[in-house]
Amino acid sequence: MPSNVYKKRLKLQLIIILSIAVMSCGVPSVPTALSSLLERETIRVGTVYGAGTYYNGANGPQGFEYELLAGFADYLGVTLDLYPFYSYEVMLEQLEEGNLDIVATGDAVTPSLEERFAYGPAYQYVKQQLVFQAGAKKPDDISALDAPIIAVAGSSQEYMLSQLLDKDYATSSGPTSNLITTEDSDSEELLQQVANSNITYTVADSNRLALQRRRYPNLAVALTLDERMPMAWAMPLTQDDSIKAALIEYFGTVHESGWFTVLEEKYFGHIRQFDYVDSRAFNYAAETDLPQFKNLFEKYAGDLDWRLLAAMSYQESHWEPDAVSHTGVRGMMMLTLDTASDWDVNDRTDPEQSIRGGSRYFASLLSRIPARISEPDRTWMAMAAYNIGMGHLEDARVLTERQGSNPDLWVDVKRRLPQLKQKKYYRTTRYGYARGDEALQYVENIRRYYDSLMWLDEQGKI
Repeated sequence: MPSNVYKKRLKLQLIIILSIAVMSCGVPSVPTALSSLLERETIRVGTVYGAGTYYNGANGPQGFEYELLAGFADYLGVTLDLYPFYSYEVMLEQLEEGNLDIVATGDAVTPSLEERFAYGPAYQYVKQQLVFQAGAKKPDDISALDAPIIAVAGSSQEYMLSQLLDKDYATSSGPTSNLITTEDSDSEELLQQVANSNITYTVADSNRLALQRRRYPNLAVALTLDERMPMAWAMPLTQDDSIKAALIEYFGTVHESGWFTVLEEKYFGHIRQFDYVDSRAFNYAAETDLPQFKNLFEKYAGDLDWRLLAAMSYQESHWEPDAVSHTGVRGMMMLTLDTASDWDVNDRTDPEQSIRGGSRYFASLLSRIPARISEPDRTWMAMAAYNIGMGHLEDARVLTERQGSNPDLWVDVKRRLPQLKQKKYYRTTRYGYARGDEALQYVENIRRYYDSLMWLDEQGKI
């Protein structure tokens, strides 16, 4: 959900909007959808379960769509009543019957859906991609596949495929066999089934695919079927435009405030790039090498999540106790001689000493990040400092502020890190040249490894 600063901005914006409406139009004699919602002090929202939409995590409800919805409820000053569904069509029927105010499917908008529902503003655009298993024969044409495509019933993928395949629902002849729909699996499960060789093809949007490829690196893109499909929230077609107007103002405000960019960065910023070889190697190492060190990471993690510490160690050394870099740093946490001395590490190649020293050093960096910076930004900045030093991190934050952005947001600071190796910028900084692009990649890699470790841990694989 938004930080307190963003919440205050959103609520102030709403007060101004409603005040203008009252002054210009007077109190409406006929209640609008928005006024009815505000009067009952709740907004009823439907969504579907998924990593990118809504799920119950270790720290409570999570998901990109969930946080956007919670932000909208805060914006209106009402309680969020969230109803998760397993079926697209059942959820949409509930919207049509007036039992829901908004539906956030995390799915793209299609022309057929626009005939049934009203939509708020598009807040993201996704690609629709035909997915198969890496190593299998890559198809060249969707109309000449050697196996059917499995898609979720009622999804944007079903609509798009039916159009591409010229599917005739009234007959069972023709290209019908090229598309099979199901209500027993969601899009994420279908991707898992492709990865496990249970099915040959499915179609997924680029957001869901990016999330799942960290877990199943053998997922590959055969064809991009649509380059740009909008994502938006649906409302009843017969409803007046008052809630739609509030949505337009809300999304305008969260974009202007920068909160939408922060949220998008949180869920998708570190997974847009994909490395098949690295992902497979990491998952294999997590299941084979990590177990012998897991107890040490747990023992010395302190207030940190041990899986985050383990992810850092993999980025540093690939969990190799004798690892050494060209700069002379050594061990599982790649400590310099000076850092090792500061944290009582006598043998940098001893796994326990290295993990203990690295954990304490990282905790010290974390404590030096200004208290006003909230999580997870504090952690990502401390991580960058672990790689290039606190001084260079501060240089990047200074550059961020000079350029009119927020030095307390990772999404803004990370864009300035590569400038630390550009003479135009580093000659104006206190600590000079640094390989800031490497620090950025360092943090993004660890975030991906951390995501994978959390999932592997939940699956009982580590």
